[in-house]
Amino acid sequence: MNWSGRKVFVTGGAGFLGSNLCHALAERGARVTALDGFLFGGGANPRNLDGADVEFVRGDIRDIDLRPLCEGADVIFNLAAQTSHMGGQAEPLADIAVNAVAQVRLIQAAREAAPDAVVVHASTRQFYGRVEKLPVDENQPVAPPDANGVSKFAGEQYWMLEHRVRNRPVVSLRLTNCYGPRLRIRDARQTFLGIWIRCVLEDRPFEVWGGDQLRDMTYVDDVTRAFIAAAEHRDCHGRIFNIGGSPPASLHELADMMVRLSGGAAHYTTREFPADRARIDIGSYHADDRAFRAASGWAPLVGLEEGIGRTLEWYRTRLADYL
Repeated sequence: MNWSGRKVFVTGGAGFLGSNLCHALAERGARVTALDGFLFGGGANPRNLDGADVEFVRGDIRDIDLRPLCEGADVIFNLAAQTSHMGGQAEPLADIAVNAVAQVRLIQAAREAAPDAVVVHASTRQFYGRVEKLPVDENQPVAPPDANGVSKFAGEQYWMLEHRVRNRPVVSLRLTNCYGPRLRIRDARQTFLGIWIRCVLEDRPFEVWGGDQLRDMTYVDDVTRAFIAAAEHRDCHGRIFNIGGSPPASLHELADMMVRLSGGAAHYTTREFPADRARIDIGSYHADDRAFRAASGWAPLVGLEEGIGRTLEWYRTRLADYL
């Protein structure tokens, strides 16, 4: 697809993944409109869109009129979400309002204002819960371990229903742990790696909970390419895909790598999961993403060590902007 002059609407556009996507699309010549409500506890940061040729609209997807923003869009990248698992447990009604009800609002607006737009929806591997077999393919039964997983699954299914009923080209990407520049690092609300990065750069010890769990991490540039590939390839439309990344590593292996890449000065302690987190922990996970690779030609390009090194270096001169 030639993105030059294409009208693109990105929800959650000032967040971690959304802003990186906006930068990439603008560099390809797309006319990008980004929406973000800067909801408390989310990943949006005012500095995330610095230098991007993007029209930014500040507004809450739960109540803003979405029709003018969708008007004439060729592609809608839908990344607006409440992603905190503990936040969803504490406030399930607010969680549903963003992850499910607001999705229906966007669907209705797109029907009126962008009936032919391709939609790429940011989904999550959290649906699968604690699995018995690795790696996890798309046929794994869905068993969300927490309220956030339930609300996100509902949102995804509303979008897939739009494909089945209205024949809209929709792709849902179930993401694993994503990391890289523009990630929320002030705390662990987005991912455990965020708070690790902050602690390392502040010369403070960080905590590893458990430690033996496996994770496959995806560097943000690879995630961005996956979103763009999903929109470009018709073989992807109407389908749900897992997106993986580097070969799986245990949390202890990740922590040791973080220490090594920091120059050896950083250190960590290992502790048991807090009781409230242990109840919703999914254990080990890594994705079988062969279906998406076959449909799109995509494959991750940035290895784990390179990605963590790039991330630490990016934040060294920007730390104050992300605390």
